[in-house]
Amino acid sequence: MTALAHLGGAPTPTAPPGDRDATRGSYRLLPYLLLLPGAAWLFLFFTVPLLQLAAASLYDPAGSLSTGYALTWAFGNYPDALQAYWPQFGRSFLYAGVALVLALLMGYPLAYAIAQKAGRWKNLLLVCVVAPMFTSFLVRTLAWKTILSDNGWLVGLLRDVHLLGPDGRLLATPVAVVLGLTYNFLPFLVLPLYASLERLDARLLEAASDLYASPTQAFRRVTLPLSMPGLVAGTLLFFIPASGDYINAELLGTPNEYMIGNVIDSAFLVRLDYPQGAALSFLLMAAILAVVFVYLRRAGTEEVL
Repeated sequence: MTALAHLGGAPTPTAPPGDRDATRGSYRLLPYLLLLPGAAWLFLFFTVPLLQLAAASLYDPAGSLSTGYALTWAFGNYPDALQAYWPQFGRSFLYAGVALVLALLMGYPLAYAIAQKAGRWKNLLLVCVVAPMFTSFLVRTLAWKTILSDNGWLVGLLRDVHLLGPDGRLLATPVAVVLGLTYNFLPFLVLPLYASLERLDARLLEAASDLYASPTQAFRRVTLPLSMPGLVAGTLLFFIPASGDYINAELLGTPNEYMIGNVIDSAFLVRLDYPQGAALSFLLMAAILAVVFVYLRRAGTEEVL
């Protein structure tokens, strides 16, 4: 009789080696099985349409919906589209860049105040930042069209203080488009910045002050470096959709302020020039990817990617 029998216990059964190997194998496959639904979704609704768009960009430009399109590998669609619409490309990145600077000037102090100074009002202020997004993007832009109208209160105020002439206007100008971009995409910048600044340890700022650092030096040496992950993520989340936007230029500007998104929209829905619209779409994606790659290389990606 064994010692276990004396203690009233029974030996623990052990699984055969083959069963243990099968169990370990199933555990190894589990992460891939969990990824399968998401991967299938991305393949069906992202990869397949992207491949179809790539094929459309190489259609014969002489084709049409009535005669049909033929895949002739017309790579000349790309330089032709870029040559025809390079001003709209430049305007898109210029407007998005100016709007990003304005958003940083407003969004960084706002995110810092909410994260470090708001106290019990923090949740309410966060709701105020997010609340406009509960409304349709189109409705928000139409509201700005009313605010910036020639008979609106803002134009009247600027005329009264002589910042605008008697016939000066804001609507249908580059200023209106940039203001619309800044307002509509500002939450995408503020929220990642808040997430980084909220984790900032106030004792680090106290230590910097004890070491005779001025507020400017403490910001430059402590606050700004520690908020870089949120700053990089926020600027990307702002700049990428802003550079491809077309609603703000459509509603707040004129054809002189049209961005590349307006040209792509017209190519697909008005002129029905699918090869050119697809080529412009890929050129826009390539330009944005190049800007993002250079930016991340310069800003660092350790905590962002």
